[in-house]
Amino acid sequence: MIIKNIESKVRLATFVAAGSFVAALIIVAINSFSAYKMVSNAQKTIYILDNNVPILARQTDMQMNRPAEYRAHVDLFHSLFFSLTPDDNYMEYQMKKAMYLVDESGMRQYNDLKENGFFNSILSSSSVLTLQTDSIAVDMPKRYFRFYGKLKIDRRSSTVIRSLITEGYLKDIPRSDNNPHGVLITNWKTLENKDLQDVEKNTF
Repeated sequence: MIIKNIESKVRLATFVAAGSFVAALIIVAINSFSAYKMVSNAQKTIYILDNNVPILARQTDMQMNRPAEYRAHVDLFHSLFFSLTPDDNYMEYQMKKAMYLVDESGMRQYNDLKENGFFNSILSSSSVLTLQTDSIAVDMPKRYFRFYGKLKIDRRSSTVIRSLITEGYLKDIPRSDNNPHGVLITNWKTLENKDLQDVEKNTF
């Protein structure tokens, strides 16, 4: 009887010891996970000094802002490419900046416009081109975009409003001073570029 009592007490002690060990492991694991989460969240928190006053700022995942960056990149490229004034140096400067944002399809369109006398016509008619962005649709899984806008061509004799629709794809590349969004437009082409309105000006 005494031996059975001793055996049952040993078993009980073993179960208690094993249970305590498992519980300790679970507690350590929970504490370790909590500490990791706290450190991870702390690393995403930064303070910016504004006149020696710390202001809390939080780091965000780059992919969360990527759709907005894609639209800003597309908008910037089209503005550089189409918003022009009758100035050789200015147009060359705009095109040089725009070419950093697009692949060879942009240079192809530029050469086509140049061969068709587009830039010479701007100079000869003293036209001022202003692009207004209506909307930019981005398909994130396909990295595809479609740009909708209106191009205002202000000449001495008339003002022309054109509908402009283009499309292309977006490729992530390293950021640089010339390409701050780290995006390259690929396979860019114009789907529509037609006159919507042509208003004659009074020349007297």
